[in-house]
Amino acid sequence: MNEHDRTTQVVDNEHIIRSAFANSPEKGFESLFRLYYLPLCSHAVRFVYTQEVAEDIVGDVFYQLWKTGAYATIQHTYRTYLYAAVRHRAHNYLRDELTGNRTASSLDQVDDGRLDETPQTLIEYDELFQRIEKVIHELPPQCQRIFLMSRFENRKNQEIADELGLALKTVEAHMARALQQLRRVFLTIGSILFVVFS
Repeated sequence: MNEHDRTTQVVDNEHIIRSAFANSPEKGFESLFRLYYLPLCSHAVRFVYTQEVAEDIVGDVFYQLWKTGAYATIQHTYRTYLYAAVRHRAHNYLRDELTGNRTASSLDQVDDGRLDETPQTLIEYDELFQRIEKVIHELPPQCQRIFLMSRFENRKNQEIADELGLALKTVEAHMARALQQLRRVFLTIGSILFVVFS
């Protein structure tokens, strides 16, 4: 599909969904969900590494969209809004996971205008996610495995130690090393995005 056909398809989809919302919010929301849920999950998994977390993020975005009635006030295309909201939430998830700060990253506090991503912001997002991925891939194999088990499989340190046959202190040392390197990335690029989107 060429760029012109893709643009035409997005415009057609937007028109169909807006018409559906005008007739029945439930039908409009159902159409929106059916059209974008799977592509958004594929988009989110690039950032958060696991399908389960990606699905949670996308599910939360749709839930907040419906709960707050934001679908009625979206100024841009639904597609633009949803992809921006998913990136925003993925950023918050990674920030919370990597810094140990678990804060509510609800769309309740994010309006459509705050999700208006400039080309510069998109570049910064891409750079941040690429640098996080690079740091994770550059960790020593055991350190990388422990980090991914902890942060992206939600395993406890003791659980990891038992499974890998390691001392708890060893697991903790690997986690401290991984987090120290990743926090450095977040403190440089991530803080810029945090200011823009918080």
